[in-house]
Amino acid sequence: MKLLLTSAGIKNASIRDALLDLLGKPIEESSALCIPTASYGHAPGGIHGAWRFITGQATTPMTELGWKSVGVLELTALPSLPEDAWVPVVEETDVLLVNGGDAVYLAHWMRESGLAELVPTLDTVWAGLSAGSMVMTPRIGEDFMSWRPPSGGDRTLGIVDFSIFPHVDHPALPSNTMAAAERWAAGLSCPAYAIDDDTAIKVVDGDVAVVSEGHWRLFGDKA
Repeated sequence: MKLLLTSAGIKNASIRDALLDLLGKPIEESSALCIPTASYGHAPGGIHGAWRFITGQATTPMTELGWKSVGVLELTALPSLPEDAWVPVVEETDVLLVNGGDAVYLAHWMRESGLAELVPTLDTVWAGLSAGSMVMTPRIGEDFMSWRPPSGGDRTLGIVDFSIFPHVDHPALPSNTMAAAERWAAGLSCPAYAIDDDTAIKVVDGDVAVVSEGHWRLFGDKA
């Protein structure tokens, strides 16, 4: 699995170039499935957020980039389907576009649907934005939890060994400062990146690279 973990989608040329590198071909020749599930963890507002994401009307460019084809993979529906009805579709797609919302809610439904087990085996690009990126980390911290899982904890999938604080210094999120990110990171037991909306983290076979036209910071030792 190749990961492009963004704060707010494909916001600039550098992040787009990173996506193209991971795809290995043009966007217009690539198939995509979009996953809106995390939005519902922020219901009621997230219900409208899911629609904006699917239709490309959000301010987080993902579905509207000009893909050869785009389908919707709603994880809450998958437990009611036989695996042979959806697993081959996921295996054959070039990229999974994963919306923001609540990362713990998304992790819950990735486990319930079976996608969490499938993801590490895929030769597919995972392009996440916000919670769609945070879900790949070990923990998100209490600050980012709104939906409470049966376990009550902030654990996500742990596919990467670092956490992510997105949307640093976003004008609509005055509490998302770099100082707040530093306090948040101090409560975690793993390295953590704080990234703004012009920054993404590219992960291929465990190798991590930051792609940025903005600003970011690493807390903790990633050596």
